[in-house]
Amino acid sequence: MSILVVGSVAFDTVQTPAGRADGVLGGSASYFSVAASFFAPVHLVAVVGKDFGEENARIFRDRDIDLGGLAHLPGKTFHWSGVYGDDINQRTTLATELNVFEEFEPVLPERLRKAEYLFLANIDPDLQRSVLKQMKRPKLVACDTMNFWIEGKRESVLEMLKGVDVLLINDQEARQLALDANTVRAAKKILGFGPTSLIIKRGEYGAALYSGHSHFAVPAYPLLDPVDPTGAGDSFAGGFMGHLARRGTLDEATIRQALVVGSVMASFCVEDFSLRRFQSLRPEQIRTRLKEFGRMTQYADPT
Repeated sequence: MSILVVGSVAFDTVQTPAGRADGVLGGSASYFSVAASFFAPVHLVAVVGKDFGEENARIFRDRDIDLGGLAHLPGKTFHWSGVYGDDINQRTTLATELNVFEEFEPVLPERLRKAEYLFLANIDPDLQRSVLKQMKRPKLVACDTMNFWIEGKRESVLEMLKGVDVLLINDQEARQLALDANTVRAAKKILGFGPTSLIIKRGEYGAALYSGHSHFAVPAYPLLDPVDPTGAGDSFAGGFMGHLARRGTLDEATIRQALVVGSVMASFCVEDFSLRRFQSLRPEQIRTRLKEFGRMTQYADPT
């Protein structure tokens, strides 16, 4: 089963303790679609400028990602630049130049409105709601958002969540959205907003799944020398949704497996700048890391 992702394609300039990368491919939809493409067909809807060339598109085409929904407008592609300190979990945004992304109004081709799996990447909640209205009964809708939208467009975020099955956000955003400093209480409140499942991403500390009847957590895969955490959350979401689409089921066991797959794909993402690690990644390497992850989290019943 295929996945439709609606989000941003960008050029990033990133500085981390490991080095610097200038004008490399980034954006939420980019990371999500490439990570998800290892498990299921992906259709990408986004907007780029005239500076987005065939060499950039090739990264997606090499993964057989459908670019039929990628709009090309006069002007420059969205550009973001930021720097990470010694604590690689903390970053400072230096510049955000929306460029053609400011004009982004996703209009889905008719063939994509029937997609069974939809991921609404981190964009304006008004646009996310617009996409939801165009869809024809998807099997699963997942989305991301951020503190900027939660603070500036709270009512629109809450309205959007009524049509979402899975919300993926970090712990700070969860507390901000729920207006509660306790993460567990915040999760319970957010589930009351509409989603049936909530995934709270915690960077190097892993991720936690909350639903109405269960709680499940996984650690992050340990890396000695992380290079660039940009896009790790979107890569997590890509692995998560990719596994669900490949299996075609949404039972509790499969969702828990998808959480592990998401963590593994995020771990590959941070091993290099931009999408470079995914370009050399092979399916057998994913399988090996999944097995390592299983051994890492397995334990005998202590009772």
